[in-house]
Amino acid sequence: MIDPQAVFPANETTSSKDHLDPGESIVIVDDSDEIVLIFESLLTSEGFTVHTASNAAELYQILEREQVALILLDIGLPDCDGSELLKDLAPQYPDLSIIMLTGTTDIKVALSCLRHGADDYLTKPVSIDEFSLAIHKALQKRRLTIDNRRYQMQLERTNYRTQFLHQLNLKMNSAYLNSIELDSVLQSILVGITAEEGLKFNRAFLLLFNDDNSELQGTMAIGPPCKADANHVWQKIKENDLHLSDILEKIKTSCMDNDVELNAIVQSLRVPADEQDHVLIAACSNRLSILVVNGLAGNQPVSSQLLNSLQENNFIITPLFSPHKSLGVIIADNFVTAHPISTDDINSLEIFASQASLAIEHSHLYEDMQNKISALEDVTQELEKNKDLLIDAERYSAVGHMSAQLVHAIRNPITSIGGIARLLAKKSDDEKTQKFLDMMIMESSRIESTLDDLFNFVGEEEPEKSVQPLYPLIRKSIMLFYGSMKKQAIHYQLNLPSPDPELFIDSTLIRQMLLHLIRNGIEAMPSGGLLTVTCRTEETEIFITIEDTGSGIVASNLERVSDPFFTTKTYGTGMGLSLVEKIVAEHQGRFSLNYSESGGMVAQIVLSREEKNNSTANGVNG
Repeated sequence: MIDPQAVFPANETTSSKDHLDPGESIVIVDDSDEIVLIFESLLTSEGFTVHTASNAAELYQILEREQVALILLDIGLPDCDGSELLKDLAPQYPDLSIIMLTGTTDIKVALSCLRHGADDYLTKPVSIDEFSLAIHKALQKRRLTIDNRRYQMQLERTNYRTQFLHQLNLKMNSAYLNSIELDSVLQSILVGITAEEGLKFNRAFLLLFNDDNSELQGTMAIGPPCKADANHVWQKIKENDLHLSDILEKIKTSCMDNDVELNAIVQSLRVPADEQDHVLIAACSNRLSILVVNGLAGNQPVSSQLLNSLQENNFIITPLFSPHKSLGVIIADNFVTAHPISTDDINSLEIFASQASLAIEHSHLYEDMQNKISALEDVTQELEKNKDLLIDAERYSAVGHMSAQLVHAIRNPITSIGGIARLLAKKSDDEKTQKFLDMMIMESSRIESTLDDLFNFVGEEEPEKSVQPLYPLIRKSIMLFYGSMKKQAIHYQLNLPSPDPELFIDSTLIRQMLLHLIRNGIEAMPSGGLLTVTCRTEETEIFITIEDTGSGIVASNLERVSDPFFTTKTYGTGMGLSLVEKIVAEHQGRFSLNYSESGGMVAQIVLSREEKNNSTANGVNG
């Protein structure tokens, strides 16, 4: 007999029962009631679930309804030879361990059983150690075989997933490189997430932060709005044998017109960036994916507004980000199939999102570069058209003031000389003297005539006024100094609130005025700073302020800065602010120059809006 307490020694580090999964059992197949009773008692005492059978038919019934891990199979069964039964069981149940039991010792039979799939071969009567070791080794071997197969399958799945993601990344990279515009890049991202050759999600939503990163805004979505539409789309793709590259090309031309309903849903989603408790903002802030299951992110309920908008309680949120800032989030779900989102799905989406983030950042950089190129082209055109504007404005202004002063300075002496010569001519009787006096009278008259012509030449004409928008004049004036500001590390800021005011002005003169003031501000900041141009509209007036952060003007010079020919510069005529005052006066406006809080200067021009209204009314009445 076998001692039950000695079957499974207490010093075993791992119990044989630990090699079984929950619900698995052992079956004893023997026609000897005594043997069955002993084995069952031994195994049951160790916590095993044990079933018994006296023949092959009963064994098959047990196999149909129970999870069997190990069979103790007697060779001599009444309805079947155990060794023949083994040949059927081993290939049909590959995860089943089988220990053969026999009452006779026959090496050929033992080797035959082992060759046909038996794990061990025991000869009755069975010793305690032999029985214990056989059970333990058989279950241990089975567990190692199952685990090895499971790990092998996991490795194969991982390898397949890696190769799949590699191929997908190659295809998507090609799509990104061929689609520089942001909308095309975003469409390619959504297609990659939902396509059969992609990540196979049913729907994908894309939300991006706005330009100042103050709000997360729904941008674009792709996917069927209902199951019926999904089946129709998938069937059409299968019929047309469309691959990922075909869909990417098709989506560019169709502009996702079929996803109008879904795009309306995503574009209604707007979340302030400071709402840190919102699940979408939390994903961005922590740069971690969040899986929402049954409307819960972990233990936290998700916004009901988000759930209602998506009409789905199970989805994955994956952040998009660059090294320096958060870009937005991807929301993906299986709205139609209701397949649970696995860890592999999440990992794949995160890898995909990393590449998508780079594509979005690349698109942003491309747009910024295009904008800068466009701005530089505008600057170049403006410089080409107006390259002599500043020089000519100051030159002509200086010549005009200088000529006016010369006319005034020379006219009085010449008039006196001519008058005295005429008086002496009347009193002189000497023919020779008379001849010289007549020459003086004639030449002085000619000089006076020349002075009159000069005065008439430098006298400025009336401004040619018409109704003009103000903001384009300001922007074009700023662009003329783009190169100078960049070289001196000067930044500029335009505060031009809508709508763009229209004024009755001479646009050329106003441009000259703005150019002088902007140039003065730039020259006041040789080591860099900020130039701010602000417009403010009141009921009857427009206020234009140009503020710099430069060194300012010495207080003793502030009152003289607009005097003709006054300057503190090494080069220049000092006519700039004098011309500004003159232009402002010609437009019935006001000009002032004061210190700013930043330490620089603030130039303010006030122009009337009434003149525009009067000119419009006169034009209508006329």
